[in-house]
Amino acid sequence: MNSSNIELRYLQLLSNQYPTISAASTEIINLSAIMQLPKGTEHFVSDVHGEYEAFIHVLRNGSGSIKRRIDEVFEYTLSDQEKRNLATIIYYPEKKISLMMKEVDDEADWSRRTLFQLIRLCRIYSSKYTRSRVRKTLPKDFNYIIEELLHEQEGIKNRQDYFNSIIQSIIDTGRAEAFMTALARLIQRLTIARLHVIGDVYDRGPGAHIIMDKLMEHHAVDFQWGNHDIVWMGAAAGSEACMANVIRVSLRYSNMETLENGYAISMLPLVSLAVDVYGDDPCKHFRPKDAGDQFTQNEQLLMARMHKAITVIQLKLEGQIMKRRPQYRMEDRLLLDNIDFEKGVIDIGGKEYTLNDSHFPTIDPNDPYSLTEHEKAVMEKIGVSFTNSERLQNHVRFLFSKGSMYLTYNSNLLYHGCIPMTPDGKLRHFKLDGKNHSPKDFMDRLERLARQGYFSKDDPEKREYGQDTMWYLWSGSQSPLFGKEKMATFERYFIDDPETHAEEMNPYYDFRTKEEVADEILREFGLDPERGHIINGHVPVKVKKGESPVKAGGKLIVIDGGFAKAYQEKTGIAGYTLIFNSYGLLLAAHQPFESTRKAIQSEQDIHSTTKILEQNTKRIRVRDTDDGRDIQQRIDDLSSLMKAYRSGLIKES
Repeated sequence: MNSSNIELRYLQLLSNQYPTISAASTEIINLSAIMQLPKGTEHFVSDVHGEYEAFIHVLRNGSGSIKRRIDEVFEYTLSDQEKRNLATIIYYPEKKISLMMKEVDDEADWSRRTLFQLIRLCRIYSSKYTRSRVRKTLPKDFNYIIEELLHEQEGIKNRQDYFNSIIQSIIDTGRAEAFMTALARLIQRLTIARLHVIGDVYDRGPGAHIIMDKLMEHHAVDFQWGNHDIVWMGAAAGSEACMANVIRVSLRYSNMETLENGYAISMLPLVSLAVDVYGDDPCKHFRPKDAGDQFTQNEQLLMARMHKAITVIQLKLEGQIMKRRPQYRMEDRLLLDNIDFEKGVIDIGGKEYTLNDSHFPTIDPNDPYSLTEHEKAVMEKIGVSFTNSERLQNHVRFLFSKGSMYLTYNSNLLYHGCIPMTPDGKLRHFKLDGKNHSPKDFMDRLERLARQGYFSKDDPEKREYGQDTMWYLWSGSQSPLFGKEKMATFERYFIDDPETHAEEMNPYYDFRTKEEVADEILREFGLDPERGHIINGHVPVKVKKGESPVKAGGKLIVIDGGFAKAYQEKTGIAGYTLIFNSYGLLLAAHQPFESTRKAIQSEQDIHSTTKILEQNTKRIRVRDTDDGRDIQQRIDDLSSLMKAYRSGLIKES
């Protein structure tokens, strides 16, 4: 079939949706108008690491966007306290409105003033969207009334009574609280057109599962996988090595909330193994971090024994992968067969180190990477919990649906970790299956294999290869998500000598400050270095040591500022977020968030310092975006359809 016949068939299919010249021309007019609207605001977050309260607050306040808008609109008409009240109502309407109504003297008067304020803000935010799009976001209970209020001109004398009567009726019927809540939610939704999550929702903090629930409710979100996400994805797919890593990290940081309560994954099989095999072992190097007062000494001892049990299992399972995947080139990480069990030492790189713990009751010196029957039984039972957890599987399917290794969007390149580089600062190419793979090709291949590991059902070998790839992405040398030469798990647990603990970063982290390197990376992914930026996460920016998140002459921006409390002592702040609106790029640096309760009761917003990174002399319109290019293609197609109608090639119906 030649190209003209294919085009005709496409236009015939398009004619089913637009059956007349009038219908096609009307849609062209609508689409052309959309092209002139301001670009929607994009919101970038990264490395949230389970800190769900801080994340949800930043999501609700649009990284301070709502507070800045309130200050701008009500600069001379509201006091600072009234502005804080209004902001908190928008962030937490379900709880704050009822608290306010108990405090005010005249509930009806306060409701009337607050409704006017919320409607005014709604009008400003909705002005960036078509009426049709706003209409689709309106709550069913109030859609007609809100639409009337958004587009009603109460300043015109003959419409004042109509406008005021709507407001009064809302109050008289006892619907003011519900209506204010609906308006607050609408403002939240209209503030951000699209949310980009640059990886690492999981581990460290207690609420990764809560964050994932919120992301699944979001109206427009994409996700660039982080190394801590991919290991959970691998565990959900059935990779025992990934499961062992997930459990080990959870025990190491005293964070079993997501595993046990979030995903209902039972640790009883591991408890049994820990008691039976390590019941007399003090496991002093496996005591959980950050345990505080939340666990008794006996509970911490049990967790330490569980921690050691799963660590040994992990080392065995990882060794099995390294042996069956020589292409990973990780033979130097096969350490268990380098142990002299009688002397209690290990040979690493030709140097002998004394072990601080040489109690390995489950390791067979003649076959160190084989699991005992008890260990096999534990992993089989835990595996059933992972694969049968409905909530976990829903979250992981969402990560596959909305996520990827990287994303190019509106001239920006988004990825979590790194683009592997050589020691001399060149982009690393890989020879796989006899073919050269550029960095982009390599990442595309790894993404395809990861999907294969989860979705392949009929080919066990392909499924296993895909799952091994997810483990490789978590901790493998040259993994774009990991960004280090090795994960020194064994050394950090069993050897005191700190020289063995070093985990050398990929050369990327030395060269990403150079503008020419950023240009080369952008070109590799098909973007214009003159317009594009790289948005990066993974390695926290040590602000307190003078490090800047803006690198390579402003072309690379690192937005991992330490959302996780564990990192905040090193970074000096509590996270970065990035805003890309129609005027340019704004970087927000956030201070620690105490609690949702304090935010509601005491109106303690996250203190954020915003810095303009790039300001456009000309406002960015939809026509200048990726969506604009798609819309233009649709306009071109509809124009071709109109020509076909007028030439008689296709008849109207």
